Amino acid sequence: MTTEKSRDLVRSSELTRFRLAPNPGPMSLDGTNSYLIAAPGAAGTVAVDPGPLDEPHLQALAGDGRIELILITHRHADHTAAAARFSVLTGAPVRAADPAHCHGAPALQDGETILAAGTEIRVLATPGHTADSLCFHLPQDGPHGSVLTGDTILGSGTTVLDYPDGTLSDYLESLDRLERLGPAMVLPAHGPVLPALDAVARAYRDHRLGRLEQVRAALAALGADAGIGAVTDAVYADVDPSVRRAAELSVAAQLDYLRSGRR
Repeated sequence: MTTEKSRDLVRSSELTRFRLAPNPGPMSLDGTNSYLIAAPGAAGTVAVDPGPLDEPHLQALAGDGRIELILITHRHADHTAAAARFSVLTGAPVRAADPAHCHGAPALQDGETILAAGTEIRVLATPGHTADSLCFHLPQDGPHGSVLTGDTILGSGTTVLDYPDGTLSDYLESLDRLERLGPAMVLPAHGPVLPALDAVARAYRDHRLGRLEQVRAALAALGADAGIGAVTDAVYADVDPSVRRAAELSVAAQLDYLRSGRR
């Protein structure tokens, strides 16, 4: 990733820049990466995940007023809280998988191709983190393209499965789908840009399957009916209290996966 900056925006790929929102925390890492997509010479710009309701952040994103469309990766407030305000500020419609987070435009559909900002944006349904999680594939962004992965893949650490809305079976299928896109650049909503989406997706899958083995071992030791708290204590013994709830959600998703007969 380069460090070219303009109005606090950082160049992240040939077609994208991002601004880090001022909302750091245990779950949001350094904050939410709000992206702008535009090909050189394009008349308009697409914004992705305007983030928290912070007026200076939104004013910086709005820039010269060329925002033509706002896209949302998923429903969580650190991505959507500012969507309505940013729509008013820019006059641009907001589109998401969930109609509840759309403003002035229809919901996004899996497989849809958007032609905007001088480029092609392909919509991919990638449930698992949440049921409404989407990724946005930019096939024309550099030699291998890029993918805005929202919280489905992060720049560091691993993704929480927001069970029961997010499930492990959905998440593993989403990782398979992303891996098939090859060595595209990863543009996550939290953390740094990463190369080679296919390699990252494989590493994420290996991590999930490793955790699943740990849950199996915990159930063997504690009993098949062990509760979420006891399994979390066994599998995430050293987890920081600030992310204990996230660990419990992931354990709940793993227990559901195993108890539904998936092995």
